[in-house]
Amino acid sequence: MTTVNRTDSALKRARLAMNMTLEEAADALNAITGGAADASLLSAWESGRRRTGKRNRAGLCVLYRDRSEVLFTHQDGAAASALESAGTAAVVKVLTRWTDLVGAMVDVVGDARDQLVVTGSRSREKAYLAAIETAVAQRPDLVHYRVLYGPPRHRALADHLLRLLELRDPAARHNGVKTLHIGAVERAEVPERFFVASETAAVVPLPSFHGAEGFDCGVVLSREAAVGLVHHGREACASARPLETTGAIHAFLGRHK
Repeated sequence: MTTVNRTDSALKRARLAMNMTLEEAADALNAITGGAADASLLSAWESGRRRTGKRNRAGLCVLYRDRSEVLFTHQDGAAASALESAGTAAVVKVLTRWTDLVGAMVDVVGDARDQLVVTGSRSREKAYLAAIETAVAQRPDLVHYRVLYGPPRHRALADHLLRLLELRDPAARHNGVKTLHIGAVERAEVPERFFVASETAAVVPLPSFHGAEGFDCGVVLSREAAVGLVHHGREACASARPLETTGAIHAFLGRHK
């Protein structure tokens, strides 16, 4: 029988109380949610290194037959305290011009060294897409996640995805790590998210302050908020449909013509 340690999180204790390994718990969770969680992800959730998303939280509550506020206290308390201590300082700068918004997004990409998460299906700015390609080409240790919400709205983004596959093979491993992840969230009920985040900063575009057209304003966020958005994007990509070959991307584009 597995020994339960009082210092373990409630989430880990719930698994151990059911005498389940991480692998068994991941398989049981995926049977409930239809997702693709694995043992390493469950371990990160249990330790509090990563927060559990809404769908997997609901699934774990079903699996362990307990309430969210019991199972995830260790995650919510730590995440809340970090951002609460930052307060309004989490917003480093408000951007009110299109040129400033694009420049800030390029800066986030340029400063990324460990992880770079980009979400949304509307990108078309040449300088921004080129900066991402340069980062992928020149920094082999950088892990890049691109999460689409529906098909690319512009040809420039579709071409960008294909160029990413020319620069890196998602099936390859650099020092044992997969460094390119491209996925599409196709559920119509999931709203599109727009942000670019690294391990140190993030930019979130906002609806225009000047009129009804487009997203030409935004906010630059601090490290604490950026780390949260990196986790958000990584989990979204893990549950998305992979688009990691040229054939998969062409088929995806063809279905949405």
